[in-house]
Amino acid sequence: MRKSWMVAVAATAVVSGCGNGDGAASAPAPTSSAPASTSSVVHRLTVASPAYPDGGTIPRRYTCDGEDVSPPLGVTAVPAGTVSLALLLQDPDAPRGTFTHWLAWDIAPHLTPLAAGEHPAGAAEGRNGFGRTGYGGPCPPRGDHPHRYVLTVYAADRRPSLAPDATPADLLRALSGHTLASGTLTGRYGR
Repeated sequence: MRKSWMVAVAATAVVSGCGNGDGAASAPAPTSSAPASTSSVVHRLTVASPAYPDGGTIPRRYTCDGEDVSPPLGVTAVPAGTVSLALLLQDPDAPRGTFTHWLAWDIAPHLTPLAAGEHPAGAAEGRNGFGRTGYGGPCPPRGDHPHRYVLTVYAADRRPSLAPDATPADLLRALSGHTLASGTLTGRYGR
């Protein structure tokens, strides 16, 4: 079964310079709960944005130097049995370790398309590395090389039970053993 999903979140104010150490280091990727005997093929979601291609430059509008609104994002190939989606946007190139720009969970897999800056109805959002809930756009230190911003979307077979101040490690632990598929979209941005 194929489903489409679009997600975007309203922006929050962003302080200058990612990677202040508050973004929480990334945890190991969650494992799939699908039995090995059902298929040797790993399910992959397709994550795309009309704002930039995978590996492309994130337009200024979606960063701390622009409107700081989240870009429109589409996810396809959501597998049957998906109960909820989760996503994690991180900068692995931040000076003090991986910096979290957004984490959200309990997103309906059948969500209708949303415009940039809109919240998916009913989704829960955790605290980003800026210390705020919601989306915080790319904001690497001035003069640094362009950073990579990796958005990973997970399809889960259950709704994760997490506190509102959940960290990326908390999210990935909750998804461990319950991830049916995942996919990534990587953008780059430098100042």
